[in-house]
Amino acid sequence: MRIGDVAAQAGVSVRSLRYYEEQSLLPAQRTPSGQRRYDGSAVQRVRLIQQLYAAGLSSRVIAEVLPCFDTGTSTPELRRRLAAERDRIDRQLAELVAARGQLEAVIATAEHPPEGCTRVD
Repeated sequence: MRIGDVAAQAGVSVRSLRYYEEQSLLPAQRTPSGQRRYDGSAVQRVRLIQQLYAAGLSSRVIAEVLPCFDTGTSTPELRRRLAAERDRIDRQLAELVAARGQLEAVIATAEHPPEGCTRVD
C-alpha cells in the first residue's frame, strides 16, 4: 500500500506515518524511486499505535511493546512494565470519573439553582 492509502484508511496524517517509521514503529519498504510501500497489516498496526499513544504511552514504550503484539511473547520485565502502564491508566480513569461526577454536580446545580439564586440562560 502507498503511504497516502494507509493514512486515509487509518485516519492519520502522512506526517504521522513518517514519524512512526522514524521511531521504528511502522516498517516500510522502499521502491527503487524511494516511495514507501506498506504491507496489508499496516492500517491495523497504525490503529494500535494510535491507541497506545492515546493511552499515554511514549514512542519508546510503544517500540518496546509492539514486538509482543507481533509475536505474542514477552519478557517478565516487559510484563511488569505493561502492568505498571495499565495501573497508571486505571488511575487516570478513576480521576476522569471523579472529574465527570463533579461536572455533573455543577450542571445539576446550574439547571436547578438553590433558592435565592437565579438561573442565567
